[in-house]
Order: sequence, then C-alpha cells, then structure tokens
Amino acid sequence: MKKFLLLAGLMLITAASHAAVQGREVSYSANGTVLKGYIAYDNAIKGKRPGILVVHEWWGHNEYARKRARMLAERGYTALALDMYGDGKQAHHPDDAQKFSSEVNQNEKLAKARFDAALALIKKEKTVDAANIAAIGYCFGGSVVLNMARLGAPLKAVLSFHGGLAAQHPAEAGKVKARIASFTGEDDPFIPAAQVAAFRREMDKAGVNYKAVTYPGATHAFTNPAADKYGQEFKLPLAYNAAADQASWDAGLAFLADALKN
Repeated sequence: MKKFLLLAGLMLITAASHAAVQGREVSYSANGTVLKGYIAYDNAIKGKRPGILVVHEWWGHNEYARKRARMLAERGYTALALDMYGDGKQAHHPDDAQKFSSEVNQNEKLAKARFDAALALIKKEKTVDAANIAAIGYCFGGSVVLNMARLGAPLKAVLSFHGGLAAQHPAEAGKVKARIASFTGEDDPFIPAAQVAAFRREMDKAGVNYKAVTYPGATHAFTNPAADKYGQEFKLPLAYNAAADQASWDAGLAFLADALKN
C-alpha cells in the first residue's frame, strides 16, 4: 500500500510539472502577410528568461516545430515556433516544400522581414528577457538561422540542426553577433564534407565563435522521428537517428546555456 501511494504521488508530481508548460497560438505579420506561430513557456517559472526562436523544416510550421518549442520551455526558456511561409501553411509533398522554401530562400528581404517580425514578437513577451535571445532551426530552418546570423541579427546564439551551410553572403569579420553551432550528419548527401569544410573556413576567416559537429552514420533530418516515413514515402535520403538526435540536443542545450548566461 505504501509503495502504491508513493508511486501515485510521484505520478502526480510528474503530471504537475508537465502541466506547467503552456502553449498558445499567435498571429503576427510582416509586410502585410499574416504569420502564424506558437509560443511555449513554463508558467511555474517566475520572472523573465531567455527567448528562443524555432525555425521549422521545409515542411513548414508543423507539430514537430511546436514539439521542439515545448521541449525548450521545459528547460526554462520561452520559445516561439515561427512561420516563414505565411498563414501557417505546410507542405505535404516535396514539390510543395521545395516551392515554399525557394520562395523564401530566393528573397532575402522577405526572409529577413519574416524573421525580424518573429524576433520583435518574442522580445515583447512578458516572460522574456529581450536582451537574451537565440534561434535554432531544422533543415531549411537551420539555413535560415545561419543566414540571419551572417546578416548580423542581434542574437546571442544560433544553432542549426542538419541545415545547409552554404552562404548567400559569407560571414564578415565583426558583423556576426551570435555564437554559432552546426550539427550535421556525416552521411548527409545534402551537406557533404566539402560544404562542412567550407563552412569552417568561412567562420574561421570571419573570426566567429562557433562549433561544427558531424555525427557518423547520420543522414538528413536525423533529429525528426518522422524522417523515416518521409524518406520511405518519397524515396529521399531522410532517416531518424536516435543517437545523433540525443547527442545534438544535449550539445545544443549546453551551448545555449553557456551563450545565454546573464
């Protein structure tokens, strides 16, 4: 009986801790385009805390981006899963994903406006320390956050998970304000070793505080459990890698904690 009561008590404590994480949908805009995001935070934490922008994969603002926002909220951050495509639209086929992502990638002014709109939104959150903001991104989103850092976005840290490393405008000495971390798979055909090497040379030349980590046996989208389904359905080199997912998440959290120290 005592064992049962102890177990029940532990279950209640666990449930209460999870219940503290709140999530809500938000609408904001950039140049007349309605953008639909999702903010997550732990309401059991008092006072202001760092804010993290989460940029989605090329599939668009979906549940995976929201899950990552909630995971960050569990770690004591306020996270905003933002919308780079407009109206919260999602792709359900690679052709649509390529179309939506290209519209953003090929229009730097549009990309920056939509990112900056999300940055302005999270800075206004009452739970957020506006001077302590970082951004993370996955695949397409990883490329977005890296390019925003290259353009001098006022961020403390930028983390790219299996995001492309090629630069439209290479980093310039003194322009990059964020500390940068890139996590890629060694078997990712979209981010070959030559691209990783070029990224390292770019960062070194610009004097950026960065780290670039590659994981053996990991291919593209290795952090997303849905990657196996997408890879099989569309015959793409996508696959989930639990070890690389956990290792990159742990490394990313440590990187954020160090970069966002008050």
